[in-house]
Amino acid sequence: MPKVVSVHSYRGGTGKSNFTANLATTIAQHGNRVGVVDTDVPSPGIHNIFGLDPENMHKTLNNYLWGESQIEEAAYDVSANVGLSGDSKLFLVPSSVRADDIARVLKDGYDVRLLNDGFRKLVKNLHLDYLFIDTHPGLSKETFLSIAISHVLILILRPDKQDYQGTAVTVDVARQLKVRKLLLAVNKVHSKLNVDALKQKIEESYDAPVAGIFPLSEDLVQLASEGVFCLRYPDHPISQEFRKVAQRIME
Repeated sequence: MPKVVSVHSYRGGTGKSNFTANLATTIAQHGNRVGVVDTDVPSPGIHNIFGLDPENMHKTLNNYLWGESQIEEAAYDVSANVGLSGDSKLFLVPSSVRADDIARVLKDGYDVRLLNDGFRKLVKNLHLDYLFIDTHPGLSKETFLSIAISHVLILILRPDKQDYQGTAVTVDVARQLKVRKLLLAVNKVHSKLNVDALKQKIEESYDAPVAGIFPLSEDLVQLASEGVFCLRYPDHPISQEFRKVAQRIME
């Protein structure tokens, strides 16, 4: 049974797209066929991590939402870009980076029900084992849909008061939508923080498991979204943490 995994954060700047790219790639490395959809239509960016040049993005999620193409036409095989081989496959449906397209979405919006139909078609036609949804931060109709149809919802937060409050709201929404499996991931954790105490505090606050705690890393910043970190640095503590989270997803 294919799994739909939504990766979300209440606030921007949490490292959500990097997290999604690395986790999806880690799961693909196990011989899985994995799809990623960038539904952060107002501010897309995950295509950079997967090495997909906007000039080669002839069709995007926008074209599907506007009835101009099938969603499979906007799915690009980026497996070779990131160094995957064999049965491991990674597909990306990017959103358009063209200013006119972003302005059109912001002005006119789109029918979010089309997203649900598109997700189903992708899973079926690309024979996916996992579909990752990289969401837009905050709460919206699109967010509610992504949460509602997900088998797994991963909420990313930083050890920051604004993130704590926003995550509390999102956890409440997820429970009202009866999300099947909720996991928390704490990102950009300063080295001076007690990781065990932080994990305990967050799990008690939200009554939800912390699947991974990721340190604030200059190595990750230095890569600057030019590639998938866990493939460039497979032995790095961050890559090891992604493998731990991947196991929780594949259980």
